[in-house]
Amino acid sequence: MCLYVSLCLSVCSSPVVVYGVNTGFGKFAHMLIPKDKLMINVLAKGYSAFNGKPNLSLSTPPASCLSWVPEKGTVGASGDLAPLAHLTLGLMGEGRMWSPQRGWDDAKTVLECHGLTPLVLKPKEGIGLINGTQMMSSLAAEAVERAVGVARQADIIAALSLEALRGTTKAFHSDVHAVRPHPGQIEVALRLRSLLHSDVFPSQISDSHRTCDRVQDAYTLRCIPQVHGVSNDTIAFVKSILTTELNSATDNPLVFAERGETISGGNFHGEYPAKALDYLAIGVHELASMSERRTERLVNPSLSELPAFLVQDGGLNSGFMIAHCTAAALVSESKALCHPSSVDSLSTSAATEDHVSMGGWAARKALRVVEHVEQVLAIELLAACQALEFLRPLKSTTPLEKVHELVRTVVRPWDHDRQMSPDIEAAHTLLREEKVWEAARPYMDQYRDRLGLKPLPLDD
Repeated sequence: MCLYVSLCLSVCSSPVVVYGVNTGFGKFAHMLIPKDKLMINVLAKGYSAFNGKPNLSLSTPPASCLSWVPEKGTVGASGDLAPLAHLTLGLMGEGRMWSPQRGWDDAKTVLECHGLTPLVLKPKEGIGLINGTQMMSSLAAEAVERAVGVARQADIIAALSLEALRGTTKAFHSDVHAVRPHPGQIEVALRLRSLLHSDVFPSQISDSHRTCDRVQDAYTLRCIPQVHGVSNDTIAFVKSILTTELNSATDNPLVFAERGETISGGNFHGEYPAKALDYLAIGVHELASMSERRTERLVNPSLSELPAFLVQDGGLNSGFMIAHCTAAALVSESKALCHPSSVDSLSTSAATEDHVSMGGWAARKALRVVEHVEQVLAIELLAACQALEFLRPLKSTTPLEKVHELVRTVVRPWDHDRQMSPDIEAAHTLLREEKVWEAARPYMDQYRDRLGLKPLPLDD
């Protein structure tokens, strides 16, 4: 697999680095921070002795020329030197490049077809382009943004499962979480309260088992705020590390022109993003670990009191059995990917680079874990919506019914066996596009407003 990175070196007022990356699935995922594909802020900071005059706006229409960059080959300490060198090759008219008009072709040919002049480097500019943590940071940017989206939608999906399993909401009482006031835990509990049975949004399903004698639920239901909460706090921590990293000078040596001094240092070392990305993978993985166990509860009739594997005529139909197996396989694979890569180090460059971060691998596997989390939660989303079908004509809360309606616009109920992969892909797309969040959010804000709380921030 290859990583394709688009490059825009135009210096403008925006202080944020932005990457567009492809992780091998054929579609670009643009990190809109703000809307450019990439601005190498390490150069815009002014410490790289880069003159900034050549026209290098290769990622802007109509050109959109992208260098071919291999995703493997960096140890993440002398910056992302190997991948960035391939990126720079394309700018120089060497190697391969891609554009909408030419597809993949010789870089010089692609540039000529778009009336672009290959970059001619001057002193210090070459090392400035190939030294830094840009590749691992670009993958980290996508991983973090996708983690934010899937984490907040995980709360909605968990609420659907709890409702379908007829769980209790007592564990989410604000007093419980006020005495253990971790920010993520408090926020997740509030989200659950805004989604589940309340005076604001009553649930017929919840009311139907109001007199049951169940004291407490299994951990994957009762402890959603505690486990999802620390995942949210982990993402917030990693995002803070990455924000600093993206807006730092990670070149070497650094030129301090105001006093005419050049200093060789170690800002290229990727330990900060590498450690943060290992932490991200571990933190986000727990969302899938919880989700798979809730799916197990949904498909297991001894735990759900619903038809086996959420389908009628169980002897003829396997229902969600294989989908659950898929979720289990993804969770198991992610457990191996969660082994920290940054604990490893191999000496390179004649023992000068004798401690490295392995941040490139940390970034790649963190992004893969995030995708697995999305896919596992997509399966739980389908299972929870299917489970609600067996509780009809009872209705859930307004926000959860809106999510159910959303899912039913792309996936019909499961009445007999059919190929399930298109359904999982459709649900995965809903999560990637944050449609589940969009469907529930207005009602979550309405709940907060009724309680006199601030609405959810736009970038929550």
